[in-house]
Amino acid sequence: VTTRHPSDEEYRDMVFANKIVKHSRSNAIVLAKGEQLCASGIGQTSRIDALRQAIDKAHAFGFSLDGAVMASDAYFPFADSVTMAHEAGISAVVQPGGSVRDQESIDYCNKTGVAMVFTGVRHFKH
Repeated sequence: VTTRHPSDEEYRDMVFANKIVKHSRSNAIVLAKGEQLCASGIGQTSRIDALRQAIDKAHAFGFSLDGAVMASDAYFPFADSVTMAHEAGISAVVQPGGSVRDQESIDYCNKTGVAMVFTGVRHFKH
């Protein structure tokens, strides 16, 4: 949905991360790089809290998130999650889409060069 499409490597990582987030407890965020799980934030009350948890865990485990991808089990209600992800080094995002504010996230990604793909499929559980 963004002007920049994911690279082949980002696309592979997005498919990998999306498979993991599909089976994770909502609200869930998965961060992956090189078809390896860097961290996940699961079971949080909001997506931004799940993302914060995932970023903190990735750093605690010594992973660099530069060039990593983020998968979400449901849409982002605000652009704050993609902003935080980009600031942490995330270069591509896969999510279902469907928020009335999707355009805010798309605009942020277009402005900063982050690739974003909508799947149209929610994995939200609860």
